Amino acid sequence: MALSPNNNAAFLQEVDEAVRKDRIDRIARNYGRWIVGGVIAALMAFAAYLYWGHRQDIARGEKGEELIAALEQVKGNQPTAATAALKKLEGEGNPAYRAAALIQQSNMKAEKGDIKAAVAMLAQVAGDTKLDQSLRDMALVRQTALEFDTLKPQAVIARLKPIVDAKDPQSSWFASAAELTAAAYYQSGQFDQAGALYGRIAKLPGVAKTLQSRSVQMAGMLGVDAITDRAAESAKADTNKAAQSAAGDQKGTPGAAAAAKTEEAK
Repeated sequence: MALSPNNNAAFLQEVDEAVRKDRIDRIARNYGRWIVGGVIAALMAFAAYLYWGHRQDIARGEKGEELIAALEQVKGNQPTAATAALKKLEGEGNPAYRAAALIQQSNMKAEKGDIKAAVAMLAQVAGDTKLDQSLRDMALVRQTALEFDTLKPQAVIARLKPIVDAKDPQSSWFASAAELTAAAYYQSGQFDQAGALYGRIAKLPGVAKTLQSRSVQMAGMLGVDAITDRAAESAKADTNKAAQSAAGDQKGTPGAAAAAKTEEAK
């Protein structure tokens, strides 16, 4: 007797489910232990990763406390204990804490007049590619400042050129590097380059007032009117601010609404 269409569909569905079940059973028999083992291994690896991250966080916290303790010893005029603590941090492998330890030891050496040792420590930080670029730039600027009187002007200019020329993004240590470079240009008789660089420093937003004042004076002495440039920029900023304020005051007026609709239509 022929099956009706409905019975035929049900029969085919039962056959399909039986085939699927048989396939799953076969996979489970042949590969079940491997699958379970793989899942367990993955879970164990994930747990190990979480534990490793937790231990790393704890270790970073411990290193931070050790660094703070060493700095307190420096402030407390305990150089021997501070040096021992900083040496320990320096040798334990973490690049950031190693850099901090070297920089602080460099400061201590410089204060004692041991410029050679201070410079060597800063050079290690400046050359460490595992560190953030801003930290390396800071070390290089500090190193150059300590060595400035013993370096030829062209050596200063060449060394700091990557920091001075950086544009995208500009180095956070541009102002300090630019002042040293401008001084080197001045010493070598390249007064146009020195004046232009002092002018750039003078126009920087947020630059330290003392550095800005020195830069304005040096730029003016070299024929660059940084005061006028800053005044023009300040006036332009004030005009833009006033325009924005006026636009804000006009919001909600019929004229402003009409202007907004016209702009949307465009």
